[in-house]
Amino acid sequence: MDLLSGAKRPRFELCARDGLARAGRMLTPHGVLETPAFFPVGTYGAVRGLTPDELARVGVQGLLANTYHLSLRPGESRVRELGGLHGFMGWPGPILTDSGGFQVFSLGAYCRRSEAGVEFRSPVDGRTVFLSPERAIEIQEALGADFIVVLDEFEAIEAGGDPAHVRTRACLERSLRWAERCRDAHRRDDQLLFGIIQGGFAEELRAESAERTRALGFEAFAIGGLGVGDSPEQRASLVSASVSGLREASPRYLMGLGLPEDLVAGVLGGVDLFDCVVPTRHGRHGSVFTQRGRLNLRNARHRDDGGPIDADCACPTCRRFSRAYLRHLLTCGDALGARLLSLHNIAYYMKLVRDMREAIASGRLRVWVEAWREAYVSEPAEAAGGSSSAVHNPA
Repeated sequence: MDLLSGAKRPRFELCARDGLARAGRMLTPHGVLETPAFFPVGTYGAVRGLTPDELARVGVQGLLANTYHLSLRPGESRVRELGGLHGFMGWPGPILTDSGGFQVFSLGAYCRRSEAGVEFRSPVDGRTVFLSPERAIEIQEALGADFIVVLDEFEAIEAGGDPAHVRTRACLERSLRWAERCRDAHRRDDQLLFGIIQGGFAEELRAESAERTRALGFEAFAIGGLGVGDSPEQRASLVSASVSGLREASPRYLMGLGLPEDLVAGVLGGVDLFDCVVPTRHGRHGSVFTQRGRLNLRNARHRDDGGPIDADCACPTCRRFSRAYLRHLLTCGDALGARLLSLHNIAYYMKLVRDMREAIASGRLRVWVEAWREAYVSEPAEAAGGSSSAVHNPA
């Protein structure tokens, strides 16, 4: 378990700053994760269609798995008995689990909320399940991830809605009470527990949530409730309000976002960690990311194209296969097409965060961002598209 730090408990080290942007590293019992970092989503304990070796080959440092889904199937006790998530998945690097709150609250009318927790009917077998803050921690401790997250109450409110912040305030207050219960329930010293900053679309509530979550003793912070109707401009202000009062040594995690432009904006705003299903979900539908923007390989213009997805990409997909062949696989519905495009997209994300880390370390992030934005122009889609959103559904 000896890392660069020799410490068992995960911790964050800040290595460089460029404006608000930061480059650092998370030291964990399962290796060092350099930040900014992106976690591909392995909802059920696997990034869909891709092996751990394939992920490591394109530079993946850490994965996210879903507490809600794994607790329902196969169950956290079985995962624990089979070596925890690391042994069960065959993934040796850092793992992050979310609390399951987003998935539960997305059930809407199918769940009942109370101060004690949330009761819902399992979509797997129909049984009634109760998730409390203490239970969310119990599950995550059994799964054994390096980074875990408190249970919060989330309610999507349209931008500009709830002008009196009544519902937003109620969710914020309950989330703080639940965060305190999660903190008290957490026992494992080899896991880093993230508090969650809420506050809807109100900057003052975001700042208050951050301050009060910090006062509870949390050392790591997740920013929740964004990407659900907010504009990129609003999001930048809300992220700024969320992180402005945090300690410099505290890692910041923007939950569930998103597209490459979301990562770039987040890093500029001082965010360290990201996760999203976008690279794999988009890949399965033929949407791929390149240095010059997003392409839809289902478009007819790629039918006779013998070139790679991205001539500047060194991933296994681009080194070996043409756009024409990949489009053929998509139109035939062959699973290999989805696998190869997902692998390319993840490789693109790994290069994106790696390039930003290097730009921060050399003090030239603004110059890099200007050049990236000028080059990144997505082609119009004839079939599938996609928009920025907080998506924690299966990858």
